[in-house]
Amino acid sequence: MYVFADCEFTDFLTCELVSVGLVAADGREFYAERNDYDESACNAFVRAAVLPQLGHCPDRVFTREGLRAALLEWLAGFDGGFVCVDHATDWDLLLDVLDTTPSGWKGLHVGQSVDNARRERYFSAHGGRHHALHDARALRASMPADFSALDGH
Repeated sequence: MYVFADCEFTDFLTCELVSVGLVAADGREFYAERNDYDESACNAFVRAAVLPQLGHCPDRVFTREGLRAALLEWLAGFDGGFVCVDHATDWDLLLDVLDTTPSGWKGLHVGQSVDNARRERYFSAHGGRHHALHDARALRASMPADFSALDGH
């Protein structure tokens, strides 16, 4: 399975996960926000572009440990595969919050495969730029039709 992921975080220097979105090739989705990150560590961009988009899904707000458990449970619903990211930071943040590489899963950097025109069409139609779930949906929408081309299979 190919799962496309995006993370929002406090800052590149004090990089702490704020929210995460994952969209599987088959359409299943996962979204979560943390309620225990250090808001004072957020840079000005995150305060202006990311934080105002949070809090609209109260049932998707977790502590770090709660997010970890929910994400592991969601990933267990698949037979493994690739977590596709367009920035290495996203994979690093996922591994950090999970405290491990989930069994059967590999990170796959797909930044070179992004069709930026398709990504921009997604945002033009749906908005939500810098919201983890919308960014993950846009990443999936920007990929080639044959996902298996991403990892050389």
